[in-house]
Amino acid sequence: MSSTEITGDSKAIVTNQPGIHEKLAEIVAKHIEHPSQKPIQAHTQQAFDEMDAIVQSFSGPVILDSCCGVGQSTRLLAKQNPNALVIGVDKSAHRITRNVDDVKRDDGEGIVDNYHLVRADLNDFYRLVVAAKWPVDKHYILYPNPWPKAKHVQRRWHGSAVFPQIIAVGNEIILRSNWQLYLQEFQVAAGVMDFFGSISKVNDEQPLTPFEAKYQASGQVCWQLTIAKN
Repeated sequence: MSSTEITGDSKAIVTNQPGIHEKLAEIVAKHIEHPSQKPIQAHTQQAFDEMDAIVQSFSGPVILDSCCGVGQSTRLLAKQNPNALVIGVDKSAHRITRNVDDVKRDDGEGIVDNYHLVRADLNDFYRLVVAAKWPVDKHYILYPNPWPKAKHVQRRWHGSAVFPQIIAVGNEIILRSNWQLYLQEFQVAAGVMDFFGSISKVNDEQPLTPFEAKYQASGQVCWQLTIAKN
């Protein structure tokens, strides 16, 4: 059985998989051949429509921060890319609204306001983004739920029905995890669609997310997969 062990203040991932899931390529191929036909949820459609109006009227680069949680990464990416429109999406209304005041505060270098936090189901949101042909420059997926049990492979983004749409979003995809196997699997899944990238260690001075800070403080290595499509 998969389990977790304590390393410092955070949990290191333990899995019952010896390596890349043996059925991963088969799963990805199935999702390419049979795209999801699930109806779009009303709240996600509404959230997308509101953001789509903003995106369509914006002439600069667009950055998508998927699974943004409380929005720390969205704000930092917006601060690092002042000429970009940064959109953070998370399914949890509680996480999205928890630190809004803190996230937008003036930190002495001016208020960061070139971003939006959106509550939406990414399984639907991705499909809408692709259909609308958003001009996404960079697409971040930072520390997604690893679902480490082998039987849960289809709950990982690269094993999900929406993976073909995920990989279609962004000229560059940046994925981070403290579980290297997750990135290796994503890399293999992307390769099925003829997109390729490399994995490296994260050495940022300032953690992008609270999870990243926690993992690094606990001595865990954080990894980054970068898939550049141009």
